[in-house]
Amino acid sequence: MNIDSIRLINFRNYYDINLELNKNINIFVGKNAQGKTNLLEAIYLCGQGKSFRTNRDRDLININKNEAYIGAKIKLDGIERLVEIKLEKDRPKRIKINKIELKNIKELHSGLNVVVFSPDDLKLVKEGPAERRNFLDNILSQIKPVYKYNISKYYKILFQRNNLLKTNKYKPNYKNLLEIFDVQLIKIGKEIILSRAEFIEKFTPIVENYHRKLTTGKEELRLQYVSNVNFPDKDTIEKYFLEQLNENLERDFITGNTSVGPHRDDIQLQIDGLNARTFASQGQQRTIVLSIKLSEVEMIKREKGLYPILLLDDVFSELDEDRRKYLTHSFKEMQTIITTTHISDMDKIGETEKSLFYIEKGNITKVKE
Repeated sequence: MNIDSIRLINFRNYYDINLELNKNINIFVGKNAQGKTNLLEAIYLCGQGKSFRTNRDRDLININKNEAYIGAKIKLDGIERLVEIKLEKDRPKRIKINKIELKNIKELHSGLNVVVFSPDDLKLVKEGPAERRNFLDNILSQIKPVYKYNISKYYKILFQRNNLLKTNKYKPNYKNLLEIFDVQLIKIGKEIILSRAEFIEKFTPIVENYHRKLTTGKEELRLQYVSNVNFPDKDTIEKYFLEQLNENLERDFITGNTSVGPHRDDIQLQIDGLNARTFASQGQQRTIVLSIKLSEVEMIKREKGLYPILLLDDVFSELDEDRRKYLTHSFKEMQTIITTTHISDMDKIGETEKSLFYIEKGNITKVKE
């Protein structure tokens, strides 16, 4: 799997570029705020249909323009595929695969799987459960298209239930409406919980193994999926989910929010038995995140049969020499796109085939090989 080329028109600070990429390593060097992360964002958008930086599509359009275009030529098992995305300020984005327009983003199965590793990923360890849920949702949406549908549907139902809690509790028929939403929430919520639990069961030993290697066996990382719905076994999820919704109904009316469900799940991370969010040092946090990202790559390979494209956004300066070496070792198997402010950070890459580019103010210049 690789991107042969990408075209950007009025995307962020790019006015019009057409870029051919190396099937192995691509290094983009530039100062901050020149457009390095914007390029990675465009590639991610072609795989996921959304940005990893913002939920507002309007933010992706050049500030001086009303619309933008992204076109990526992808090669998947020798078969070429064209993914095109058109963004407009006054209407939803439109996506085409091989010139056929999709009805909505749920139909996007471009075949382009991507893993992003950036300094912001430390939030996986440092911040609250929402960061870890987003991680789960993003990777599961790539390896299980039905999960992408389920999580989208779940949040729509959740929004409707919360709106009912806020505005309609005194209407005569609110209980009937609430029951309808609860049945739907429980049915789809169960599928989400089971998918997450199954994924973490497979994912955990991979992460723990990577972490053990990165720390030369000096530290033990443990992952545990913590569902907000308390249930003794998978066959009783729906029963216990309903009971807990009913038990918390009065509180939900007061707050105007649903307090039970997979939208409040978490992944517990422990280093040598201690909560990593509270006790892990900055260096330990980086090692945890690197272990998770390498495992994300491996998990996609196992589930989809192909390595994803790896996007590394200015992470080399965040890692010590040993971890840089370990990360560069993984480049041999996949197309990798790296951004950095200092070309000296790339000294450890070795003789792997690579292309070098410089970025300045949205202009990209390839260094002759």
